[in-house]
Amino acid sequence: MLLEAIYHQPKRNWAYAYDKDTVRLRLRAKKNDLTEVYAMTGDKYAWENTKKQISLTKFTSDSMFDYYEGEIKPPYHRLKYSFLLKSEDEQIWMSETGFQEDEPDDPGQMFQFPYIHQGAVFTPPEWVKDAIFYQIFPERFANGNPELNPENVEPWGGEPTPSNFFGGDLQGVMDHLDYLSELGINAIYFTPIFEATTNHKYDTEDYLRVDRHFGDADTVKRLVKLCHERGIRVLLDAVFNHSGKTFAPFVDVQENGEKSKYKDWFHVHEFPLDVKDGIPTYETFGFEPHMPKLNTENPEVKDYLLKVAEYWIKEVGMDGWRLDVADEVDDAFWRDFRRVVKAANPEAYILGEIWNESSAWLQGDQFDASMNYPFTDAVNGFFVKNKMNAETFANSIGRQLSRYPLQASEVAFNLLDSHDTPRLLTLCEGDQRKMKLAALFQFTYLGTPCIYYGDEIGLDGDHDPGCRKCMEWDEAKQDRELFTFYQQLIALRHTHPALRAEGHVRFLQARPEGSQLILERQSEDERILVLFNRSEETAIIEFEAGAEEWTELLDGNHRTARDGDVLAVELPAYGYAVLSTDISQDKR
Repeated sequence: MLLEAIYHQPKRNWAYAYDKDTVRLRLRAKKNDLTEVYAMTGDKYAWENTKKQISLTKFTSDSMFDYYEGEIKPPYHRLKYSFLLKSEDEQIWMSETGFQEDEPDDPGQMFQFPYIHQGAVFTPPEWVKDAIFYQIFPERFANGNPELNPENVEPWGGEPTPSNFFGGDLQGVMDHLDYLSELGINAIYFTPIFEATTNHKYDTEDYLRVDRHFGDADTVKRLVKLCHERGIRVLLDAVFNHSGKTFAPFVDVQENGEKSKYKDWFHVHEFPLDVKDGIPTYETFGFEPHMPKLNTENPEVKDYLLKVAEYWIKEVGMDGWRLDVADEVDDAFWRDFRRVVKAANPEAYILGEIWNESSAWLQGDQFDASMNYPFTDAVNGFFVKNKMNAETFANSIGRQLSRYPLQASEVAFNLLDSHDTPRLLTLCEGDQRKMKLAALFQFTYLGTPCIYYGDEIGLDGDHDPGCRKCMEWDEAKQDRELFTFYQQLIALRHTHPALRAEGHVRFLQARPEGSQLILERQSEDERILVLFNRSEETAIIEFEAGAEEWTELLDGNHRTARDGDVLAVELPAYGYAVLSTDISQDKR
């Protein structure tokens, strides 16, 4: 037993309240080292009367470690605990003071979860667990009201550049809500819609005004009303890290310099404002002079932005915020932001743009989720770029699962591409077989999937601006077979709770140097296996199927054969199969 590899701390994702009555405990150990893990738990004021041993099960692994988890409902919402670790015939106890051979008998020396405070429990909105998001870049989705077109608008479908306009607007979105409902979408994430000078609108000029080329406040209210009538949630994008150069307070600083009453709204190093050797004399997003960084620690700035956050939730009915460059804004601001937004709507979804490991923001005091780009990288690395074998991929996903409390993983925002990346089909070099495998994993894995507009009908495009081309509305030019595939994925997820937050997740098979993968999702009533063959060769995947009957959920052009309790599935190159069996109580 390698004691140096064993780790636990009584906080964060290692000991956390899952709900108002339940504490979940986790422990890390060297991979394949332990055979059994238990926790001895109880109340510190009534140890002998509440003492209870619970089992921890291995819920995920990575390349170096296994991660065990168990849950307990403390009768008085307080918890003291120690761990019993076994490896074959060897065993040892672990408490806060270290390792020992005998069972600890003094609760004072044990780990402690002091109390489950109901108001402090991290509780993301329930609706997100069932959401299928669709990301819309408004300027490129549909032109519904030509009267709003910019003066320099270009014909729809032209070559996108960093600065051109095609006239997409919010009326265009309303005109195509039937399309989104037909696809199965029940949540939309819009990139910014506020007044700005660019086509992407990440250089905000007025946080309380809809861009004149998109519509007005009444347009947004009508859009939200129509979406809600269809059961579609609406997520807005906001940039609180920086404003645009035409933001009135920054204009005042440009004009009045040190005499401006807004000078402390920004991080100015030198007056007058200037750009020297490509570096602005004030802090910005990156080194973009037209995107000055806001001083969110300034009370006036904070008050202004929090009123903006509250207004669009309370007055317009938005269902949440996606927050641009979220990791560069101070944590205290986000804590206040969460309090304001959740007071306006407790079910609002707060999504931060963070490209890296983001557990620090997902403890219940800041965001509900982050843009899950580590997931993106892993899925694309295995299914698209062939840079990982099955075991490496499973380890990468397992490492991600280990970093977050369960409720954060249940609402993780899982995307495969966006306005900031090449499109999925382009990453796949036009090979839809790879694209379908990646999307299948996305839709059968834990968390909420997001489709970037047009992926479902074969839109391609490289890095910005190529990934921001106009949506294709001529059905003769759409890939309708691909559209049908996405429809099937969405319907599959909507139909089977085991594929959403209710389903336990693990890799049943992911071999080193292998290209085949079995993902298992399991609820109380159903067990689902998703089989992948990421190979140019036909492959046979075998697994212990027991005596249960297995139902085909998605046609992947495969063949099956049974030998006793073993089911063999033959998958073609880049083939897949989704199988289900009933494990409800009346079937056991």
